[in-house]
Amino acid sequence: MAAAAALWGTDGLLRLPLAEALPTATVVFWEHVIIVTVLLPLVPAALRRLRGCGPREWLAVLVIGGGASALATTLFTAAFRTGDPVTPLVLQKLQPVLAVLAAFLLLGERLRPGYLLFAGPALLGAWLLAFPDPLDIEVAALHTALLALGAAALWAAGTVLGRLVSARLPARDVTVLRFSVGLPVAAVLAWAQGDLVSAVAVGWDNAVGLLLLAFVPGLLALSLYYVGLQATPAARATLAELAFPATAAVIGVTFLNATLSVTQWIGLAVVVTAVTALGWHERTRRAPVVEPTLERL
Repeated sequence: MAAAAALWGTDGLLRLPLAEALPTATVVFWEHVIIVTVLLPLVPAALRRLRGCGPREWLAVLVIGGGASALATTLFTAAFRTGDPVTPLVLQKLQPVLAVLAAFLLLGERLRPGYLLFAGPALLGAWLLAFPDPLDIEVAALHTALLALGAAALWAAGTVLGRLVSARLPARDVTVLRFSVGLPVAAVLAWAQGDLVSAVAVGWDNAVGLLLLAFVPGLLALSLYYVGLQATPAARATLAELAFPATAAVIGVTFLNATLSVTQWIGLAVVVTAVTALGWHERTRRAPVVEPTLERL
């Protein structure tokens, strides 16, 4: 689990040079091309199972692929072009908080009053992390934070919708469909930013970076995560995921010339602590949401 989370932390090291050399949508397009190429043998079986599902599952898969995969990754990559390489990665840790809200809005799960005890500090930490001086709001820093939070919100929605379709589809098929549906959406985004032919011609000097980005914090990390989750108690898994923001911060400061103010380091600690406490509370004690009955789902 910790190894998978640490691999996610390398995302900034791999994504930032590509984001500086290539248009944002181009990076995302090639990520999807590489991953779908690897998963191609599994696509026919996934599509056959999807055909046996209803309109709700079809819509959920479209949102997961188009929103949580293609658009969210585009927003996330754009955040690296406008700000420091640490903030987008750490703000992604707010995804569990946003996932609980998405479950409330999309699945009808009822929030418990104690949820605000975790969400409040997490949002405060995000504010501290977004700005070097939390009392001096910079437009560029706000733009970066909004892009990162938009990506986290879409990923959270994808998690909730993935839970919805998992009742009808195996996790492997959801993963395959996520990237398969995301690929044409990523192509449209690349076309919208300019000439799609130019987006395809990324140059061999970027090929290694794109391959590493797709396989290391992408497929490899995700595979390790799910293998570890099968044999790891959820509470320990939450603690293991702390390797993600820790690795991201160390790599950003050490290799990417990122600098954080004292209040930003405090914000990082507050976000990590609040989200970890939320996961611990949800999985080992009393859930911050009350799940609806299957009939309501």
